[in-house]
Amino acid sequence: MILRSLTLALLLGLVAAPLAVEAQQTAKVPRVGYLNPGSASDPLTQRRLNAFRQGLRELGYVEGQNIAIESRWAEGKYDRYPALGLTWSV
Repeated sequence: MILRSLTLALLLGLVAAPLAVEAQQTAKVPRVGYLNPGSASDPLTQRRLNAFRQGLRELGYVEGQNIAIESRWAEGKYDRYPALGLTWSV
């Protein structure tokens, strides 16, 4: 009976270990939405986004490691704001 319990516990541990590792690897990092009225190809808006990223790095946030930045561009069409903002999920 004890041998059976130990065997079962070992098997459960072997099955659960990869699931725990996968859960850690896919752990959610904070996501920050960056909504800009301009175009992604505009050098000025790219400089602003890069300055934003630099400010986050100075606070200890590194994109791709402990934070994700999702950029959306309105391409000069302010009426696109509601649709662009609603695509983010909490």
